[in-house]
Amino acid sequence: METAPLFLDLGKPKPTLRQIADLVKAGGADALTDAIPRADHAKYQEIRCRSALNRVQGMPFEWTLNPYRGCTHGCHYCYARRYQTQFELGADDEFASIILVKTNFVETLRAELDKPSWYKLTRGSLEALCEHRNPTGIITKGPMIVRDRDVLQEITARAGCNVCISVPCVDEDAWRQLEPGTAHPMQRLRAVRELVDAGVHAGVLMNPIVPGITSKPALLERTVKAIADHGAQFVGCNVMFLEGGTRDHFMGWLQQAYPELVDGYQKLYARKYAPAAYRKEVSGLIATLKTKYGLQGRRFSKEDDEPQEKKRPGENLALPL
Repeated sequence: METAPLFLDLGKPKPTLRQIADLVKAGGADALTDAIPRADHAKYQEIRCRSALNRVQGMPFEWTLNPYRGCTHGCHYCYARRYQTQFELGADDEFASIILVKTNFVETLRAELDKPSWYKLTRGSLEALCEHRNPTGIITKGPMIVRDRDVLQEITARAGCNVCISVPCVDEDAWRQLEPGTAHPMQRLRAVRELVDAGVHAGVLMNPIVPGITSKPALLERTVKAIADHGAQFVGCNVMFLEGGTRDHFMGWLQQAYPELVDGYQKLYARKYAPAAYRKEVSGLIATLKTKYGLQGRRFSKEDDEPQEKKRPGENLALPL
């Protein structure tokens, strides 16, 4: 198979996602010999993309931007794990240890909107959106978003902008177990405060709420109170869903970290989503807490935190939060 030369041959194009998949299929992850190792113990493989825009359905927005594939946060529940398998990479360790970097992302986005160095892909994308006065929403677990608050202020003034910082839980034990590569939850909440103080519409997504681990009522209240104390302008939440490679990875991790929860999960997650009755119980409690702590703002003018799926009558399991 002929592939495009990689990183060291700067005069020639980077490989495509399809070529990366062919390489890995033929020789495993070790075939990515030009992936760049960094201090975070991950390897970064530069690639080129054909499009920067991803169309989505069932959300309050129609398009998303993803300059990277894979994530060093290594959250065990992440739904994106299953997409790694599309490129012959594993949904387990290879999701967090091999990061695909779309080096032509900004120029591709600019071209798509109108007809750098890869560590500046996010800022460059924001600048392109700002130039085109495109309303923009961001979801991140990275507190370094505050470095781009000047661009976010400009987008806010020109077109409208909202920033959602993901903080599923403020409990340190749960954080260390579930999100081993992320910044401390309180550091993320301080970033929310900085953005709000800068005039950016910013809030928190408590996504996902993980049954039996982060779903305890007292813990939910601690988290909502901390979010309110840091000036968040809105808060949203969803109960975790499990699908494909993510499901396989999470259940394997659960067996090691919380074996006492495995039987309950097999009942609760007979399908992709937890039963509607369970999700309704959780969302009802969150709604009560939002009222108690004055978190009645919205990310969008119209918002539905529940997954878009048909609910079956009589669907109920008497399982604890």
